[in-house]
Amino acid sequence: MFLQDSRKQINNRTDRTIITHFILLGFSDHPNLQVLLFWSFLTIYVLTVAGNIIIVVLVVADLHLHTPMYFFLGNLSCLEICYTSTMVPRLLFGLLKGDRTISVHGCIMQYFFCGSLACTECYLLAVMSYDRYLAICRPLRYTYLMNGRICFWLLVISWMASLSNVSTITSLLFKLTFCGPNEIEHFFCDLSPMLKLSCSDIHLVELVHFIFASIDIVPPFLLTLISYMIIIINILQMKTKASRQKAFSTCSSHLIVVILFYGSLICVYLLPETETMKELHRIFSLFYTVFTPMLNPLIYSLRNREVKAAVYRTVRRHSSRVSLHQESKVWVYYTKMR
Repeated sequence: MFLQDSRKQINNRTDRTIITHFILLGFSDHPNLQVLLFWSFLTIYVLTVAGNIIIVVLVVADLHLHTPMYFFLGNLSCLEICYTSTMVPRLLFGLLKGDRTISVHGCIMQYFFCGSLACTECYLLAVMSYDRYLAICRPLRYTYLMNGRICFWLLVISWMASLSNVSTITSLLFKLTFCGPNEIEHFFCDLSPMLKLSCSDIHLVELVHFIFASIDIVPPFLLTLISYMIIIINILQMKTKASRQKAFSTCSSHLIVVILFYGSLICVYLLPETETMKELHRIFSLFYTVFTPMLNPLIYSLRNREVKAAVYRTVRRHSSRVSLHQESKVWVYYTKMR
């Protein structure tokens, strides 16, 4: 009987049609809100890209921002631009045109880029929290422990760890067969919705994904949390009120981003997938894919006095160059008239 049942299951699987395209349902269950959702996501995307580009330009152009903190912040801004660009343009196209189809290989590659960038952000936020810990709690050894070479290797390790882990999962995904249905109940190609459409054995992929997700999320989150706890304790021990306010305002804003980003990731990837959590997955996914990249420039930089000063210096430098250029043109014209 067991052999007959297993043969029936194999025959049922082989009788299914192998699909080559998925349909990202996204927010199609709200047909009356498609135009509103399009303009909302377009506004968020433009603000995200513009804000992060401003940060990158300031970090590169202003010598006062050539410090480890802003080195990591500039890389975080580059990462956020790439991260949000891997999914939001496709979401906007689906909302505008109604075409939500994506090839299976294209969907897997979107997962690869989204997963790699999300994991890299986990490590990068942990590195930035460690940098703030050294700057506030170990100021005398800060320049020695966080020099240019160490900053470079911390960044390389963050990228290599995330790329290697997500590449392993992606290689397993390419070996799976998808037999349908072909509708993904999400606005981008996440792993769990894709696996539900596979007619292959997915236990190995699920196990590897859980292990790597635990490695990529939990240790960086704990390191970040411990760093900020020690920072807050040290801030409370500062003697002057001005020093306490300055340090606490910076760290509290950083902590808000960390809680939003890691909290939503943990809810989506590490908590058991119940029916209630299934309903909330899309909402939690919006936090770490759309809202956090938009908030990062505001919270990390544009509220910072050093960044505001850099903006003022850049604008003043540009205006002085424009005025000098105009004066030179007037002088050339005057000499020609003579």
